[in-house]
Amino acid sequence: MNSNLHIGVFDSGVGGLSVLKALREELPDESFIYLADSANAPYGRRTPDQILALSMKNTEFLLEKNVKVVVVACNTATGIAINYLRKAFPLPFIGMEPAVKPAAAGSLTKRIGVLATSRTFEADHFNQTVSQYTDGIEVIVKVGEGLVELVEQGLADSPKTERLLAHYLNPLIEAGIDQLVLGCTHYPFLIPLIQKIIPENITIHDPAPAVARQTRRILEQNDGFVIGPKNLEDNFYSTGDRTILDSMINTIYG
Repeated sequence: MNSNLHIGVFDSGVGGLSVLKALREELPDESFIYLADSANAPYGRRTPDQILALSMKNTEFLLEKNVKVVVVACNTATGIAINYLRKAFPLPFIGMEPAVKPAAAGSLTKRIGVLATSRTFEADHFNQTVSQYTDGIEVIVKVGEGLVELVEQGLADSPKTERLLAHYLNPLIEAGIDQLVLGCTHYPFLIPLIQKIIPENITIHDPAPAVARQTRRILEQNDGFVIGPKNLEDNFYSTGDRTILDSMINTIYG
């Protein structure tokens, strides 16, 4: 592995910036290329074949930019496409792991909630994780229809978003969950609103830090850490309108 190349990151839109933020905190000397496929967001409304084709195209774009690993910062793309990507391309891929395991381990009520897109719930990756780690735990799933679009529109803190979140979260609260798994990388940007709605006893699980730690492990295993101080600029690309992407980049980078 050429250690002095960028780390590639792609998502269906701006949601993967929540993962990039964790990556930058975990790996401050590394450089990143981020691709937001905003023209095709949200992936949750697309067919598996479409999601696979888009994920292949995103990976090819990043490879043209000379990356050493690819982080699939999208739960839907991970569930549908990551096994194909690993077979098709000769470099490591890190995907999103739904934080069901720590949620199940930390639950006292034995009820955990998962908020995600419909395609994430349909993927074998999610269902295998649930089957493996939730023995004796009731997993209550809720499709967050429309939330990705609101984040993509720059409305993550709007009253409209708060009302929609309350519509999805109140049934989970009433069911007695004490753990909430965010199963889409757009959803961490909604945490301030989520905290206004849910009781204090409910723990929110954002998988991004675990993905960042796994990326560190993959680099370590492949002698992939950058040599010396950071020597490349981070670069950002979008297949759609960059307005929201640029605004959120400015927020993350201060």
